[in-house]
Formats: sequence, C-alpha cells, structure tokens
Amino acid sequence: MDANKILSSSALDILFDGRNKEYGAYDLRSTYSKRIRIALIGTLALVVLFVAAMLIKPKKDDAAVKKYEVQDVKIEKLNQPPPPKKAPPPPPPPKAEPPKIEMKQFTVPKVVKDELVKPDEKPPKQDEKITVGPVTQHGLKMDGALAAPPEVKGIGGTGKGPGAGGSGDGDYNKEFTSVQVEAKYPGGPEAWKKYLERNLRQQTPVDNGAPPGTYTVVVSFLVAKDGTTSEVKAISAPDPDYGTSAEAVRVIERSGKWNPAIQNGRSVIYREKQKIIFQVAE
Repeated sequence: MDANKILSSSALDILFDGRNKEYGAYDLRSTYSKRIRIALIGTLALVVLFVAAMLIKPKKDDAAVKKYEVQDVKIEKLNQPPPPKKAPPPPPPPKAEPPKIEMKQFTVPKVVKDELVKPDEKPPKQDEKITVGPVTQHGLKMDGALAAPPEVKGIGGTGKGPGAGGSGDGDYNKEFTSVQVEAKYPGGPEAWKKYLERNLRQQTPVDNGAPPGTYTVVVSFLVAKDGTTSEVKAISAPDPDYGTSAEAVRVIERSGKWNPAIQNGRSVIYREKQKIIFQVAE
C-alpha cells in the first residue's frame, strides 16, 4: 500500500492490504459493528416486549378472576307448613250416678224412758223391711238388706289410696308425689352439698366451649323404699347444654343410697327433683 494512502485508510484496509477480500473475513470484520448494533437493538426490543407482557398479564388475569367470581350462597330455612290440627277427642260420657237406696240411719241402742226418745231416734218396727245405713235418705226400696257403711278415704279411713290407713301393701307400692317426710341424702343437706362440691365437675361447660353465664339443670329421679335411686333424667336444661345435663345425671346416679321417704310411718317410693347450677365466669 502506498505511503500516501496509509493515513487515510482504516486499520482493516491496512490489515487486508494485498489479501483476498472476497474470501469473507474482510466482510465479516467490516460489518461487525453493524451486526452488534442490530443484535443489541433486537435484544432490547425482546426485553421490552417481555416486561410489557408481564405488566399487562396481571390485569387480564384479574379480569378473568372477576368474570368467574362466585358469591357466597345463603341457605335459608324453608318454612314448613303447620301440621294439621287434630280434632279434639270426644268428651267422656257422663258418669251415671248409682241410684240412691232408701235407708234409715243406724242408731246405737240405748235403754231410756219412752218419753225421752226423739222421733227420729225411734227404732224401726220388727215387721218393717228397711235398709240400715250410716245416713237416712229416700230412694229405691230394697228388701231389708243391711248396707255396709261407705268407704272413707284418707288418714284413719278404711279405704285404699295414698294416706289410707288400710293394711294392704298395695297402698304403698305406687310412686308418691306428696309425702309426710321427703327422701333425704344421708347426713342431710350439708352432707349433700359436700358430695356435690367434691364430685361435680364444674368445669364441664368450660371444657365444652360454653360462653360465660349460668347453666341450670333440673334432674328428676326415683328414690325406692330401700333408698336406691333410678330413672335419673334431666327434665330441664339449657339449649345447648354444653354437657351439663349428662354431668348432672352422672353425679346423681353415683350418689349411692338415700334415706327413703316416709308416709304413715312406712317407707314409700318418692320422686325427687334436684336443681344443679353450673357457673362460667368471664
């Protein structure tokens, strides 16, 4: 290469002076900067497109989510029609009262003077066919049979039933709801209170997640003639009871024998009721 051209020629022309420039190496080196710029511009364009897609995509996803959003479903209780009213049972037929029998009150024989005898105290004549009874009344005439005095119920009476003074055991084998002496826990109310304090699990409603408040349970049970308890069941309890009913029944079932109720000096079957209160503090 001439010395005059060296100053105006590029380093690439000087390097390939006298060489075959058509081979390809000259062209690659001469266009290298151009290709680098195109590659950088293309890479930058791809990065810009990717970032734009990432920024735009969440908006599309949000729109898709909102498009298919499902609201909460509320299930309402279906109002059931009221049950048909049952027709009231027919009234029982009136009880027919037994016909009254004509009778004359029985009088205790007394030996007195004739002028002292009152008209209503005169004994009947021997030829009269009458029925003798506790009172004097008019009614159907009978053939002179001696009528038995009426059955008198209650304390000191001769009939059957609660409080009767009869000697039959059937009078005392039924369940009594009212007695002269109620059934009691051995040792009295103070011993019963101590038993409940020692054996009742007061934390039962707390263990079952009960909120603060008072929970009252009424338990009914039978005390037999020998003092054993049976038919222990809760007849009144809060709703929900948080396990208080089962705990009240459990503690009474394990209370052992009681002193039975007394009626007319005899042990009888008696239904006892006990209120148990559970307190949950705040």
